[in-house]
Amino acid sequence: MGKSGRVFVRGLTSQTYGLGDFRRRQLAVERVRDDSVVVDDAKVGHSGDSAKSRTWWRIGPGDEDFLTQTIQVHFVELPPESSNHGHGHQNEAAFYILEGRGYEIHDDQRYDWNKDDLVFVHTDSVHRHFNPYQERAVALVVKAKCTWMFMGLIQQGRSGPVEEEDRFGPREDWSRIWTPGVLDRKKVISPADTTWQQTPLGRVRVMSSPERTDARIFSVDAFELDIPAGGHSGKYWKMADEVYYVLDGDGYALQWEVEAEIAEKYYARIALEPKRYDIRRGDTLYVPQNHVCQIFAADGTPLRLFNAQNRVFKHLGYDTVHYLEPASNAM
Repeated sequence: MGKSGRVFVRGLTSQTYGLGDFRRRQLAVERVRDDSVVVDDAKVGHSGDSAKSRTWWRIGPGDEDFLTQTIQVHFVELPPESSNHGHGHQNEAAFYILEGRGYEIHDDQRYDWNKDDLVFVHTDSVHRHFNPYQERAVALVVKAKCTWMFMGLIQQGRSGPVEEEDRFGPREDWSRIWTPGVLDRKKVISPADTTWQQTPLGRVRVMSSPERTDARIFSVDAFELDIPAGGHSGKYWKMADEVYYVLDGDGYALQWEVEAEIAEKYYARIALEPKRYDIRRGDTLYVPQNHVCQIFAADGTPLRLFNAQNRVFKHLGYDTVHYLEPASNAM
């Protein structure tokens, strides 16, 4: 939250061309946030909550201390037999269902969801969340909203008449300018729609990626990672920043900063010593841009994590992950 209202997108200014000071300040911020961290309680500049529903933010562009606006994280809670007000925005959003079950109304169509599903709010969607059941429902929401904000795609709000309606013609079908075939893509990815695969990172269940052309989302990639007790993930280097949410278990992450040596070309210089971050169920772990990371499960308990990143990095030419060491169960 900013002092004068919600921050939708954050500016970046400097007196010099080099931005090393900004990066150093960003990398100094604590990267693990638990349930005690509410950076925005959704009381200002939000329109979706009803008298019963609740929204609170874990990571956003207005944060002090600032982590990232590449991928934003918040939670939505629906008590039994409740709904929120709903609204519309141009940006996509992905809801990972942590607890309960319910359904969505998107553009006047119903989509049912259950625990462990990943639900997509598509671009230019009027959407509302419903929980008609006796147990509460909780969703982890990840989105790349600032990507839309930077591009000027800011037409959002609650339903209502067009201002100065006499200046405009009749309604036209908005979907005429969407990607062809998008209406046939899935809005809900359930465990039955995925398979666990052994990868250099570890045991992974991919829910959203450029290769999953059946999923109706273009901006957020998501997967689950399962690390056996006492084991570790692959040690990997990537350019995109990312957020892990700890679904079950506990452990720790090691992260190595990568510095750019700008000589006759770019060279990567990986820090000799990593920083350690302890994590447990309910925590979010942030991995900054251009870092090496490896995650370890504690002895005696498996570690299960949900991962999300902004897909735009892959469209910018950073679509490769380099592995320095495979996962313990991939050796």
